[in-house]
Amino acid sequence: RENSSENILSSANRLLLHEGRLMLAESTRLLDVYLFLFDDFLLITKIKRNKKKYGGSDTSLIPVCPSLTPELQSLIREGGFCTVLDQPIPLDRLILKNVEPV
Repeated sequence: RENSSENILSSANRLLLHEGRLMLAESTRLLDVYLFLFDDFLLITKIKRNKKKYGGSDTSLIPVCPSLTPELQSLIREGGFCTVLDQPIPLDRLILKNVEPV
């Protein structure tokens, strides 16, 4: 699905409103996800971690885009990355509800 999501994610007019980690309850397990809330949709990505570390022991030398949040920079430096979990959810189809903590 790389080709179909490429055009959706490349809008120059899109604004990133908020981003951050979240634990997603998926049936019987918890999933570590990273959310990107744009002004027109919500993108849920799955956090994956590389088993291999980069060549040297000093991971502070890994180049990371300065516009990323410190949390996402840290994840990348630790050898992690985000993959899109599902299709973006348009905000006009999203319903938010308060739930009690588990």
